[in-house]
Amino acid sequence: MRVGVVGLGIMGAPMARNLLRAGHRVVVHTRTPGPRLDAVVAAGATAVGSPGDVAAAVEAVVTVLPDSPDVERVVTGPEGVLAGGRPGLLAVDMSTIAPAVARRLAGVAAERGVTFLDAPVSGGEQGAVAGTLSIMVGGDAEGFRRAAPIFAALGTQAVHLGGPGQGQMTKLVNQVVGAVTLAAVAEGTLLARRAGLDPEAWVRAVGAGAAASWMLTEQAPRMQRRDFTPGFMVRLQQKDLRLALHAARELGVPLPATALVHELFAAVEAAGGGALGTQALLTALERLAAAGDA
Repeated sequence: MRVGVVGLGIMGAPMARNLLRAGHRVVVHTRTPGPRLDAVVAAGATAVGSPGDVAAAVEAVVTVLPDSPDVERVVTGPEGVLAGGRPGLLAVDMSTIAPAVARRLAGVAAERGVTFLDAPVSGGEQGAVAGTLSIMVGGDAEGFRRAAPIFAALGTQAVHLGGPGQGQMTKLVNQVVGAVTLAAVAEGTLLARRAGLDPEAWVRAVGAGAAASWMLTEQAPRMQRRDFTPGFMVRLQQKDLRLALHAARELGVPLPATALVHELFAAVEAAGGGALGTQALLTALERLAAAGDA
């Protein structure tokens, strides 16, 4: 397929490379030219000047952007995807945005003859690089079928969850489960350190039982060696948790554990850690422990 990618950040750049490796012809645009763009172009992609230029050149456009306003601007702006795209275009937003925004964009796109899918992903930078993302898709069933070759290049699983916005709602559920699990891993890591447990041994032991999780096996070692390099940044996790808490309020669902984790991440942000990886949640607990020792 001729596939466009708008947004070449931590996730978008490796996703574009995986589309190239799968044999697709890839056209890209990013607001921030630099090494990632250069690497994707060197791998065979064509760079153009606007999202509309991308849409005019392809059968499907993938957007991978930070937040709802970014996606709205790129899709509906004067040089956006809908301005440049023809009827029959497939627009696949793989950002994490508000479900209500996804539903609204699907409606606006349909008026132009464009099929819009909300298809957020889970797996972080590691999954984007390896092509092992889990893809959660809302929107038209025929659009989901058309997008299958794209999803096959980017992930190991793509699940159609229902109509517009349901992919985003599923991603918010994912973020709630993931963030609360990460907090448990951070607490366990701090407790294990204070108890003098062998760092590798306790993760291996706990990871073989009922508390096993990706967060444990991947993030506890990073916490222990104090590697806070972002696979997914704290500030973006906070954006996702704000969306989840807002959706929960609208649905009348209590999320007390999620609200607590949101506040812990706020402490990391307040200490200047917004651009760190989410495993830096440990540092908020460390500061609380230090205060208790004082």
